[in-house]
Amino acid sequence: MSQSGNSENRRTTTQLLLVAAGAFGFAFLLVPLYDVICDVTGLNGKTNSSAVAYAEQAVQSDRRVRVEFVLSTQGQWEFTAPVMRMEVQPGKMYSADFFAKNLTQHPQVAQAVPSVSPGLAAKYFIKTECFCFDQQQFTAGEGKEMPVRFVVDPDLPAGIETITLSYTFYSIDRTASLN
Repeated sequence: MSQSGNSENRRTTTQLLLVAAGAFGFAFLLVPLYDVICDVTGLNGKTNSSAVAYAEQAVQSDRRVRVEFVLSTQGQWEFTAPVMRMEVQPGKMYSADFFAKNLTQHPQVAQAVPSVSPGLAAKYFIKTECFCFDQQQFTAGEGKEMPVRFVVDPDLPAGIETITLSYTFYSIDRTASLN
């Protein structure tokens, strides 16, 4: 093989390695980039992930917003709510109760992941207390009442009449040791 052929092969190999490294770097940066885009635009329905101190504002007495709850589980859990929808006034604090029960014969640690739809409503749905902020420990067969306290910000755009709060409840560690 000629020297120019070897030189061409090295150049092609170098270019392919650079493309592979660039693709890896881009894939690595996608998750933080996605999180930034969601934070800026309010897409993806991410709600606050820790308690927020909220001073009640003037309640919009002439406006009602429907808040619906959608619950799903992964694993052996009972996960329910006595009320699956509420009519709320923006600016007023509300509480909703949820119930979870470990259906296994061993301790489990669980987590709830919330999501709000439509995504633009997520920044206006403010949770001041939520079981989803922390992992929940359950003994074998234990059930717990778990409250969520929230307010819909009065600045919620007028076109949004229904907010859906979804929770997925799942096991973190099936061999959890409880203190």
